[in-house]
Amino acid sequence: MEKVIFAIKYTVIEEKTKDFLDVIRELKSIVKAEGLESYSIFSVKGKKNVYQEIYTFANKEAYDNYDDAADERTDILMNKLADLVKPSSTEYLTLNEI
Repeated sequence: MEKVIFAIKYTVIEEKTKDFLDVIRELKSIVKAEGLESYSIFSVKGKKNVYQEIYTFANKEAYDNYDDAADERTDILMNKLADLVKPSSTEYLTLNEI
């Protein structure tokens, strides 16, 4: 089956970088779901406070079902994360393996 990569790129509000890093550390330790092969967060080289989250799913079904797998703590952290990101800076990309 074809893998799916879901990527989210955004800019963090500069004065909230420390809070962002705290949220991300916890999020990385708890993000799990059936069919989610990996979850990573990267800083974008040459762009201050720009980060990219990469989710790799085993197949389209796992990707489609991912939102159903989130627990309460993950939802809380995602909401905190949204408050730390500059408005209108978020970009989404979904890649389907061929």
